[in-house]
Amino acid sequence: MSKTMNSFGILLVVIVTSFGRVAAQSSKEAPTGKPAASVDLATTAGVKLVQGQWRYSDTKIIEVENKKPAADGKSPPTTVKTYDIIPHAEPTDFDDSKWEVIGPETLGQKRSTGKVCFNWYRIRVTLPDKVGDVEMAGSTVVFEVVVDDYGEVWVDGKLPREIGQRGGAVVSGFNAPNRLVIAKDAKPGQKIQLAVFGINGPISASPNNFIFIRSAKLEFYKP
Repeated sequence: MSKTMNSFGILLVVIVTSFGRVAAQSSKEAPTGKPAASVDLATTAGVKLVQGQWRYSDTKIIEVENKKPAADGKSPPTTVKTYDIIPHAEPTDFDDSKWEVIGPETLGQKRSTGKVCFNWYRIRVTLPDKVGDVEMAGSTVVFEVVVDDYGEVWVDGKLPREIGQRGGAVVSGFNAPNRLVIAKDAKPGQKIQLAVFGINGPISASPNNFIFIRSAKLEFYKP
């Protein structure tokens, strides 16, 4: 085989391999375009369809201790004062039974305390057999929520993240949608716990305004 043909073969392998990597990376992203069906979780009818119930809680900022590594990397760490929030409501089995139950149509109501503040919205959804005339089995399910001002989304107690990630489960931007896949090859009756962490912003210039959800929905994409 000539050097030219050999080089061409190597180049072809590189191109195909690179394409496969791009496709694999892209597959992590939520599908776009018109879904086969959608459910508006800001309506009573939508929440009823997925047998859900929105529950809400403010958070508190508390002082805690943390360990700070020594600058020389050898000395014992020192104890420093810092801050955390309570409750930590991200786990799937977190008990929110004593939280306030809020109506879906009130998601747009301003909540929390303003300034530097955070809050939680939780809902457990059960995937239905059908949405309208569209059967849900085998579909890819996307959750999209827009929090004023920033949002993070925990799905079944997990917040997938990686270096350089933009959006999805982590902060997407100022009043930007968090959009992420919460189920692939969906099965009717499948239960999914969603915990949305709301953040007031800009954090460095804490505003007097409050936190609310602009929109929340499930989208179903067929294979």
